[in-house]
Amino acid sequence: MDLQMLTDALKTLEQGAMNQLKQVQNEAELEQWRVAYLGKKSAVSTLSRQVGSLGDSERPLAGERINKTRQALQEALATAKGTLEESLLLRRLETQRVDITLPGRRHPRGAIHPISRIIHEIEEVFLGMGYTIAEGPEVELDAFNFEKLNIPKDHPARDMQDTFYLTDNLLMRTHTSPMQVRTMEKMAGASPVKVIVPGRVYRRDEDDATHSHAFHQIEGLAVDKGIRMSDLKGTLEEFAVAVFGPQQAVRLRPSFFPFTEPSAEVDLRCIACGGSGCRMCKETGWIEILGAGMVHPHVLDGVGYDSRIFSGFAFGMGVERIALLKYGIEDIRMLYQNDLRLLEQFERIF
Repeated sequence: MDLQMLTDALKTLEQGAMNQLKQVQNEAELEQWRVAYLGKKSAVSTLSRQVGSLGDSERPLAGERINKTRQALQEALATAKGTLEESLLLRRLETQRVDITLPGRRHPRGAIHPISRIIHEIEEVFLGMGYTIAEGPEVELDAFNFEKLNIPKDHPARDMQDTFYLTDNLLMRTHTSPMQVRTMEKMAGASPVKVIVPGRVYRRDEDDATHSHAFHQIEGLAVDKGIRMSDLKGTLEEFAVAVFGPQQAVRLRPSFFPFTEPSAEVDLRCIACGGSGCRMCKETGWIEILGAGMVHPHVLDGVGYDSRIFSGFAFGMGVERIALLKYGIEDIRMLYQNDLRLLEQFERIF
């Protein structure tokens, strides 16, 4: 083969390749064309191997013409590939068209959990009365959970607050009352002290409609000179009216708590019957909601407050108990089951 024959073969090859490229319809056919004309065993590669049989003066010209043919085919391949991709994209857009005139799909709106909502509402009530909010550890020392609250190791009151012990002196707190001691120790005898303590507590109770092994409490503490039992009742009446409505009233019944003296159970006028008597209040007209009392002198003296000069009151309420009454929920377990039929009834408050 001489130079002229090689040149004619390259022209014929290029013309045939271009004509065949126009017939390509998809990516598979395009790949077949590339292999046939630009692959290692393609016609162009075969002609390239003929250059060695030419004379010294013809080889450079032959190499130049082969390179021009290969470059033309590569450019044609790139153009065809772009055109094919654009065509496929347009076809996909036609078949997968989205009607942008349709209304958008709204994401479901979340709601504050009833327990969180009650905690926030109670916090707002007591912040308005000048209290501050404090938080304490859920894993507590026996000394703070019991002993410094006038509950020594052999005290029978511990049976009512059987909890989960991690070691002999480390436990899951049974109430938020340890923060009474921690707060007063931090204040180092200063006054006034007005604090509420929301948080999760733990007891070894059997889970049923009214009990749970893990639940939430809010502890309240006020210490100053001249604080009386009437101040406690007035504070709790203000709380009841703010949370349950202006028609509400509270009453105090004598009771016993080791860290308060005197102590009282606090009842709320029945929210179902208004005090006339019904099944919910067992025909008494009142529903128990929390425990309270005057801070025991032993507790005050133990944290550096002279009980002859200072006095105070404390109260503790179960958040779930308040939620059940306020929202008419019959079973405490419903608050922990994440049932959207219940939870989505509560509007966002933040």
